Amino acid sequence: MILLTFNIMNMEAECKNGSRINDEERLKITEENTKAILRILDIHDVKASFFVEISLTQKLQNLIKAISSKGHEIAFYNKGSNLEEIENAKKNIQDLLEKQIRGIRQKDVKISQENLKLLEFNYVSNIDNANILFPFKRLKRDTEITEEDGLSIVPESISPYSQLPYNDFVFQILPMKYYQNMVLETLQNEEFVLIYLNTWQFTDFKKYRFDIPFYRSLFSGKKMEDKLDALLTFLNDREMATSRMKDYIF
Repeated sequence: MILLTFNIMNMEAECKNGSRINDEERLKITEENTKAILRILDIHDVKASFFVEISLTQKLQNLIKAISSKGHEIAFYNKGSNLEEIENAKKNIQDLLEKQIRGIRQKDVKISQENLKLLEFNYVSNIDNANILFPFKRLKRDTEITEEDGLSIVPESISPYSQLPYNDFVFQILPMKYYQNMVLETLQNEEFVLIYLNTWQFTDFKKYRFDIPFYRSLFSGKKMEDKLDALLTFLNDREMATSRMKDYIF
């Protein structure tokens, strides 16, 4: 099973040469990138899970409704929100969609599993930092879903052969043929492959001059769209099943 997920978040980097992109423009870039992803998913009839950064939930309500109406899952990405902010966002989006928000993803700041359970989340999908100094380090980590404190804990996926994680940077930098082989090899040993990408990776950095490291701009923008299209074509040609996170876990 392929669990395809996207983190919806604004690009926070400063701009080059003293130029500025305000918060409203950054939000528009995020919306445009997400809509590009949705078009590709629609073409291939693939459903995914979108983890919306909590501080953006109020500002992106129309986009969130559009994502949900197309059959994709809405979940939360906690970048640094406190319990009260998470609880308020959860209530507001659940009222908006008339659906329960089941999942939350965390990275640098992690709310305790006990508190997340109290907020009635069902699963946690925590991710690690992709350190450029060790982008291809060999990793050893449990890749099975476990249950702790009444929550399903979904780990990052790792190729059992190359030991590469299926994170945003690996997808962006690896040749697609290598990535496809990695997926095939992983599914020979694991029940699922969890892939996550960030919406900001689909930004045209020639148009929007963000001051980011060169390796983060490589194969971004339209090239990321092409890579996603190639991956979904490959999955459909091989008749490989895909699922939203909440459907697979429950």
